[in-house]
Amino acid sequence: MAPHEGLVHLKEYDVKDSNVELIGSDIDHKVKFNSAATEPAWNDGQIGAQPGLHIWRIEDFHVVAWPKNQYGQFYEGDSYIVLYSYSVKDKDGGSADKLGHEIFFWLGSKTSQDEAGTAAYKTVELDEFLHGAAIQHRETQQYPSEEFVALFPRLSIKRGGVASGFRHVEEDPSAKEITTLLRVFKHPAAGRADSLIVHEVEPTWQSLDDNDVFILDKGDKIWVWQGNKCSPIEKAKAAQVVHDLILAKHVDVEVLSQAEARSRVVVSLLGGKDVDQLSFQASRPLRSSSGQQPSGETTARPKRLLRISDASGQLRFDLVKENQTVRGSDLDGNDVFIFDTGKKIWVWEGSQATRSEKASWIQFTQAYIRYVQESAADSEAAVAPVAKVVQGNENAAFLKAISV
Repeated sequence: MAPHEGLVHLKEYDVKDSNVELIGSDIDHKVKFNSAATEPAWNDGQIGAQPGLHIWRIEDFHVVAWPKNQYGQFYEGDSYIVLYSYSVKDKDGGSADKLGHEIFFWLGSKTSQDEAGTAAYKTVELDEFLHGAAIQHRETQQYPSEEFVALFPRLSIKRGGVASGFRHVEEDPSAKEITTLLRVFKHPAAGRADSLIVHEVEPTWQSLDDNDVFILDKGDKIWVWQGNKCSPIEKAKAAQVVHDLILAKHVDVEVLSQAEARSRVVVSLLGGKDVDQLSFQASRPLRSSSGQQPSGETTARPKRLLRISDASGQLRFDLVKENQTVRGSDLDGNDVFIFDTGKKIWVWEGSQATRSEKASWIQFTQAYIRYVQESAADSEAAVAPVAKVVQGNENAAFLKAISV
């Protein structure tokens, strides 16, 4: 079966309803039953042994290797696991005889509950395979972290998914009616200068925006619409995307600047024949975890540090600091802490934390997210990036956040 064949996910998936909170549930037991004693995906002789990038998609409770020629391409109906392994530098800047690992489980906006729960469970399993030193990230389609976006020179998000009957246009070039609209833009979360987002959007004129480049694939012809305020790098990246599209089929390509009168053809093809406006504005499909939105507005929750501890004989979840500077000295290696920077949620696991404290971080993090949603009417908290680090294996992003 082709990677993105299957049934359309009819329901928009709400992250807060499941994903990480499913560990210990019926889905957890199903996963254990299907995965058996050993996970083949982790046992190819490369995982954990050498630097590199590895991606798997969740398919019917199984972890299936994603084709390397599709790295950076994701489908909104799916859940994925991404492992980035790298050589750790020693104090003098040289390469130490050690690998660092970051594991991301990426949840598409229309992934199923089973897929999301399996991705969460398998991420924990992969971390255990890597001796518990990996940094774990929960990534949502709508709110990618800087670390995740930085892994790919081109992050492409399209419709469809493994468990859906949606056949993508690349799978059926002979279809009589094809209308696919891709939006190409530089995202605030991109940590590298050449990293851009290619996101499939609704094929309607209301999706157009003066700030970006759009690629309209009509099957027999491809149109490129360059917004008046788009950047040169966005134009260049759109040209690369078009080049990849025409490799599979020989069709005409026409590039139009929004300033040209003929650019109205694209608006008409998208159902805006009678629209007379000259300027277009549409919200981007992804938000930035940096708190800086395309409009320039900054949104952030109060900064909080919370402790998970069973030192009293009972597992407790207490607020340590709120709207105060959080430093490394505030952390205790005997406990687990949740640090909400207001833009991202970090979980810090002390090296001497008890088994119950370590096992409960997922449930307490989810409980905290629900609290924020209910008390502050912050709907975006459900899709905010969440990352867990272990004492002694913190990454640069966490160390920067904790010292601010």
